[in-house]
Amino acid sequence: MVILPQEIWENVTTTLIELKDYIKEKKQNEVGNQWIDSTEARKLLKVSPKTWQTYRDERRIPFSQFGRKIYVKRSDLEKFMEQHYICARDQKGGIV
Repeated sequence: MVILPQEIWENVTTTLIELKDYIKEKKQNEVGNQWIDSTEARKLLKVSPKTWQTYRDERRIPFSQFGRKIYVKRSDLEKFMEQHYICARDQKGGIV
């Protein structure tokens, strides 16, 4: 059994919490910057191949293309979804 002074224990606890938050933030950034292929992007958006092609033709979503393979950043898909977010209304017609 190890006994630590209260001050040291609080410093260790604070450092661990900061480390946990840092790792969580890094992980979220990595997921957002992750490249996914067209098939996965279409599944996430739940759109047909034709709709996906239209989005690309109209440059609605940024993408990279290598030969016939197309990739998009997950963060760009999330941004696209946020741009098309529609707020709910209450029963009186006001925005919730």
